[in-house]
Amino acid sequence: MKKSVKGIIGLSAALVALGGGAAALLLTDPDRDSGGDTTEPTEATVEQQVKILIHDDKVTGTDPETGADLEGVIKTVDVKNKTDELHIVQLSPETEDSAVVYTLDGYQDIYMNNSVIGTLAHNANGLTSEAIIEENCTDLAKFGLAEPEITVDIVYETGTEYRMFIGNEAPTGDVSYVMIDGVDTVFTVRNSALANYSKTTMELVEKTILKNPDTTPIVKKLTVSREDTEKDLVIEYDVTSEDDTNGGGTSSAHIMTSPTTAYLAVERATDIISGMFGLSGDSIYAVHCTESDIAEAGLKEPFCTVAMECDDGNSYVLLLSEPFADDDGKSCYAMLEGGNVIFTIDSETAKWVTVEPVDIASRIFIATYVWDIPELSVTCGGKKYDFEITRITPEDSEDGLDSGDFSTTLNGEAFNTERYRKFYSFLVKANAESFALDEEIPAGEPMAVLEYTDSYLGKTMKYEFYEKNSMQALVVADGESKFNIAKSYVETLIENAENIEKDTEFKMTWK
Repeated sequence: MKKSVKGIIGLSAALVALGGGAAALLLTDPDRDSGGDTTEPTEATVEQQVKILIHDDKVTGTDPETGADLEGVIKTVDVKNKTDELHIVQLSPETEDSAVVYTLDGYQDIYMNNSVIGTLAHNANGLTSEAIIEENCTDLAKFGLAEPEITVDIVYETGTEYRMFIGNEAPTGDVSYVMIDGVDTVFTVRNSALANYSKTTMELVEKTILKNPDTTPIVKKLTVSREDTEKDLVIEYDVTSEDDTNGGGTSSAHIMTSPTTAYLAVERATDIISGMFGLSGDSIYAVHCTESDIAEAGLKEPFCTVAMECDDGNSYVLLLSEPFADDDGKSCYAMLEGGNVIFTIDSETAKWVTVEPVDIASRIFIATYVWDIPELSVTCGGKKYDFEITRITPEDSEDGLDSGDFSTTLNGEAFNTERYRKFYSFLVKANAESFALDEEIPAGEPMAVLEYTDSYLGKTMKYEFYEKNSMQALVVADGESKFNIAKSYVETLIENAENIEKDTEFKMTWK
């Protein structure tokens, strides 16, 4: 029997038989102290000696700086429970700023839940009992300790060793029966300190596929390639979004560049752009996965590949299998390219396997800042309206520009700049209803044509509106079919154009 445990049991008996006063005399007897220290212990010290089940008796004294009792550091913990064996080792040693970090032996190359693994060592160090249930116990079966389901072997850095047995849960439900090897006394210990000894290896593998970085980088480019789509979905960082003087675009700092060019709806596109950071799986399919595991999970030739390039120089590639039905709905297998863990993840979380361009595109397709347009023309009803907008004092600051800072002409004649601004405010209300990529362009003349120059981007945009059916018009951008839009918007555009030179208020809504 180990010396430290003998002391606990002997002390317990003394307290029961002699009472508090006699126990205090025993504890302060210099002959009973191997160091001969005659310092009288406090009440807390007595209580601690009664309850501590596991401690490093080779570490003594106090910290000279804090005055706290010095504690031993556990080197390894070996757990054998009903379903698994866990071998806990140090991943990084104790430092002045941090405690020891623990992991499972053989899994140092896997992203593990080290905080939970750490409890298997930290909870054991200084483990205390809630009560002494039975001394000199001969019927261990009634406590689940005759053949305990959980055995825990603890080794301190100094060489001190303990073996702990965990038995049944007590009727109260908040504690379980525990014994220390070599001591025939049954204790209870709170379940919160013991629960993690029942864990399996797979439960201790971290389910985070890609960690959240301390500082989230800018995603410069995201490419989603899928077996069921002809063209990749490509999203790129819009460097012009860094300049607050440009009022164009939408609130998203990214734009879609494939399968078509489109602004993005920030609330719908954010998860697609940066959702890989902090992405977690629901369960673990394989650890230290082999080529066979990868092939069986459908990741050797993945259904979906998500490539993310960041401005910090890092790139990540997420591989996703084709979604499959399971007990929880639809899931898919996922792993980082070059990784060694395959996860199972809900396909709704892995949105890249189902996302379509229309899901994340903004409905706005005319979004250039009004004062970034030096030239704009509208052609409809057999007439063309040519606007030219000129900065009156271009050398002045661009902050707070309004109609008074510009002069406007219509077909070469002076025109009210504020009225032009109101007309343009109608144009930017154009909302696409859906994509119409690669659709055949109708024969004949378009209902209306809008063309303008964006001085900030240095390019000219041309939109032609063709009648498609009684409800919709087709928007052709720079010669390519692109969007479907409400036909009533185009009809209102034509009506507003016809009223440009009148005093009639422009219509801002349509059916």
